Amino acid sequence: MTQAQPSHQFSSPVSIETASWRDLTALRHLEKVCFPKDAWPLLDLVGILSMPNVLRLKAVIDGQMVGFIACDIRRAENVAWIATVGVLPEQRGQGIGQRLLLEAEARLNVSAIRLSVRASNQAAIRLYLQLGYFQKTIWPRYYADREDAVVMEKVTQPANGL
Repeated sequence: MTQAQPSHQFSSPVSIETASWRDLTALRHLEKVCFPKDAWPLLDLVGILSMPNVLRLKAVIDGQMVGFIACDIRRAENVAWIATVGVLPEQRGQGIGQRLLLEAEARLNVSAIRLSVRASNQAAIRLYLQLGYFQKTIWPRYYADREDAVVMEKVTQPANGL
């Protein structure tokens, strides 16, 4: 785990662990709760939990997944795309999303990390800005309900110049 200390105290310890196909049911629930308009279909979730070149981490409290992040690593471009990141609503505001992001960043050996976020998701955009992401572009009418996506990027320093 990263050396960053969470800014909030947790009632139970939060651990950041590698996720696997065994987390499919918990991830499906998390996606539906966190993204009611945009939850990924079952086959996409199976893919994100099993495809190579994907970093997948989960936040766990008392043996239960309360957060998840998946990053698509594109070595040829030296970039990783955060495909999804979410924290259950009842666990938000405790720094879990930040911990997931920081841990993923620490494990990614790329020169840039990108993500897309609904333009209306101001809480997430504020978090990304605080962590050093900047707005790269807008994808107009990207989501099924035609809301714009804000594409954000963070320039990183990969180990060994790779």
